[in-house]
Amino acid sequence: MAENVTLSSAVRSNLNALQNTSRLLSSVQEKLSTGKKVNSALDNPNSFFTAKGLENRANDLSTLLDDMGQSVQTLKAADKGISAISDLVDAAKAKANQAAQTSSQTERNQYAKEYNELLTQIEDIAKDSGYKGKNLLGGNGNDLSVTFNEDGSSSLAISAVDFTDTTSSTGLNLSDLAEATSGTSTISLNSAATGSAALTGGNLLTDDAEFTAGDTLTFTDSNGTEIGSLEITDTTTVADLEAAIDDIDGASADLSGGTLTITSEFNLSVSSDNAAFNSGASLTTNGTDSTFGLDSNIDKTLSSLKKAQDTLRSQASTFGTNLSIVQTRQDFTTSLINTLEEGAGKLTLADTNEEGANLLALQTQQSLASTSLSLAAQADQNVLRLF
Repeated sequence: MAENVTLSSAVRSNLNALQNTSRLLSSVQEKLSTGKKVNSALDNPNSFFTAKGLENRANDLSTLLDDMGQSVQTLKAADKGISAISDLVDAAKAKANQAAQTSSQTERNQYAKEYNELLTQIEDIAKDSGYKGKNLLGGNGNDLSVTFNEDGSSSLAISAVDFTDTTSSTGLNLSDLAEATSGTSTISLNSAATGSAALTGGNLLTDDAEFTAGDTLTFTDSNGTEIGSLEITDTTTVADLEAAIDDIDGASADLSGGTLTITSEFNLSVSSDNAAFNSGASLTTNGTDSTFGLDSNIDKTLSSLKKAQDTLRSQASTFGTNLSIVQTRQDFTTSLINTLEEGAGKLTLADTNEEGANLLALQTQQSLASTSLSLAAQADQNVLRLF
């Protein structure tokens, strides 16, 4: 059985004061070390749990804030893509205008090829405009939803568009152009004097009954545009006809065995004001023109490009509005998080100046209590002088 130690009233009183001071010192030191006056529910249950709720909400909003930041980047990536696509549409419009300004079917076909390459690049840019696996120019499966509050009741749905296929009617609706294919046709050149003897390059063209002096051969394209002509005289030779055809851009002629074969990179027609020439009918190569071969098709293409540009501008405006909303909510959420953290801090943060003063006062009290305890103990020792 443990024995009790009897302390005098003065010693016990000073001991209790010293213990209380030590406990208070420990509490003040904790506040100074953590910076908080409420470190657990034991310190102040109401303030602790209220502050905890505010901090939890701030943490939840902070997570949403990160998502908003990523959504902003996704919208910016789409906006950059639209801007680049718009530049390429302008370039395609320039190609169509260049085609309209030339009558050369060869040049028009080249412009059609370059136009198709621009459409390919538009599709590639649209495919490359994604951010972290989400592409607002990529069509289905790329819609973006941005949540603004903890319970999801406030959000923004951003619909994706599909510019990865320029021919899509719900996108830019720009069709690829057909490119020209080569074709041939033939003219039989026989001597009227001998009946069927094949003419050579040096023979007069009028040796063939289908040609007479004063005739005019006219070369036209599918637009009906005259791209060359040959006036036949008494001295015009078969070689002169070959040369006239060879002078046409994208066309050539080859004489073999009395047959003049005309090859062209587009649909070339040869006609004469002489009814005997092919029984009065026009001679046409069986090639096909590019889409730009017809003036009407160029006009249609320019109209489609204007609609595509309008679509791009409208979509850029829509994404711009979405971006403005997300950035505004981002700024608001940042401010709200600061407000919540500030509110939590007012409930739990310690006044370091006050706690520093408390620490100094308690250290003084501790020193005085120790001295007082020592004096009380010395008083109890006076009984020893009797021995």
